[in-house]
This record gives sequence, structure tokens and C-alpha cells, in this order.
Amino acid sequence: MTNTPTTANVKTPARRRWSRRRINNTLINLLALLILLLFALPAVWIIFTAFRPASEINVKPPIWIPQRLTLDAFESLFGLNPNYASGIPVMNYLRNSTLTALIATTIALSVGTMTGYAFSRFEFKYHTAVFLLIMLSRAVPGVALGLPLFLLMRKYNLVDTTHGLAFVYAAINIPFTAWLMDGFFRQIPKELDESAYIDGCGYWTAFWRIDLPLALPGMAAAGIFAFLASWNEYQIASLLTKTPKAKTFPVGLYDFTSQFTVDWRGMTAMSVLMIIPAVVFVILIQRRLTEGLTFGAVKG
Repeated sequence: MTNTPTTANVKTPARRRWSRRRINNTLINLLALLILLLFALPAVWIIFTAFRPASEINVKPPIWIPQRLTLDAFESLFGLNPNYASGIPVMNYLRNSTLTALIATTIALSVGTMTGYAFSRFEFKYHTAVFLLIMLSRAVPGVALGLPLFLLMRKYNLVDTTHGLAFVYAAINIPFTAWLMDGFFRQIPKELDESAYIDGCGYWTAFWRIDLPLALPGMAAAGIFAFLASWNEYQIASLLTKTPKAKTFPVGLYDFTSQFTVDWRGMTAMSVLMIIPAVVFVILIQRRLTEGLTFGAVKG
């Protein structure tokens, strides 16, 4: 008597393909997780170093996971430790970095969004040439901008000022913002604007009520880029700021170095403070990145 295979014991081709697809997805997810952990390793090491005891900083072999966690580095940073204070004006650096990044991001988003809208909706003489010239300004390396910027800022008494540094960052971020927003506005059908014109809206009303709400995901992406670029920039800030009244966090990190020693724990503690506002800003904005633009707005 032969046993006939039942349907439950036989894998159909569809089930085999589904099993292989599931295995492949699992392997891809594991590979992505491994790559993510490798990229996150420096940030994890910085956080561990900020919270580890001083006795574990320069030991050999290195201690990967702290044996205990302590807030000594942060207490010293803010002057809460009576035995040791870093003497570094961290609150000044926090204020300067926040003001500089917010002002630069606001200006870059405002000007860049309107510029991108103008290039995406209107044709004028030398339209392409002007747009390419704006984009080419991003090709100039930061080293080449250092001396001209310093001379220009000194002429108008903007050296070692927060608003002067913010204007420089805004000018640097506007071309990228304009290019990004130009791409987003081009994805919005012009029929929406034409319908608004028929209903009596002007150019500004159509931009403010129709196009701008649909381009919020693009503004979120541009805002994240402009904010992080201003928050983490060191080269230009080191040239244009000299005192704590205008220094930002990246420049302030150099205060932990001396001729013969480096306070690694204090430096990593300030780095953790730098990471927190940037992460919070991205979390608040990133949900816009997943929103649709004009799905279903115009029927084909």
C-alpha cells in the first residue's frame, strides 16, 4: 500500500518562492543591521566615553563597555563638580550654535523655497544659465571661501558675531535648498496652479495655498540638511569666531586640547550635547519626509 502525499506535505511553487523571498528578506535585513551598527559604532563609543569613569579613558587594552556609568564629565562641564570644573562656557556655545543654526535654516528655507518655485514655474531670459550659476556656487570648496569671507565680514564688522556666521551659512545652504525645492515643485502638476488662477488667485496666493503645503516634505528634507550643515560646520566657524560670545560647539571642542594633553572625556561629553538637539530636530521634522505629494490630486 503506497502513501499518497497530502497537500499539506507538498510545497507548491508559490510557497517555495514565498519561502525563498522570506529568507532573502531576512538576510538583507541582517546585512542592513550590521552595516548600521558599523556606522553607529563611533557615535556609540563617544557616548560610552562620556559616561565612563576617568580611569577607563586611556587604558590598554581599551574597555569597550563601561564597568559603571557616571555623570562626572557633565558635572565638570557645567561646573557642578566642586573638585573640578572645566572652565569652558558650554552654555554660550549652546546658545550660539542654536541661534546660528535656526537663523541660517530659516533664511535658507525662505529664500531657497521661493527661488526653487520661481525656477520651476516661470520661464525667463537666461533661465537655465542663471540656475546653473547658482548650482555652481556649491562647487566652490570651503577652503577657497575662507579668506574672502573673512575680509568681507571684517569690512562690515561681522567677524565674531552670531548673526554674521548665520548669514554665511544661509548663503551656503540656499543653492542646495533651491535645487531641492525646484525638484519638488516640478512634481506638483501645473494644472493645480492653473485652476487656482481661474478661480481668481494670483501667483502669491497659489504658491502659499496650493504649492507650498504640497511641498512640505521637500522643505523638511531641506531644513534637516541646512540645520545639520550649520550645526556641525567647523572650518568657516573657526575663521569667523574668536571668542565665546560667537563660538559654536564644533569650535568649542578645541578648548579641550592643550599642548600635551587632550581631555577626551570632556570632549565627548560636549559631543553628546551636540548630538541631542540635532536628533530632536530630525525627529520633529522627519515625519514630513514620508508624506505624499500630490497622489490623487489630478486624475490622468
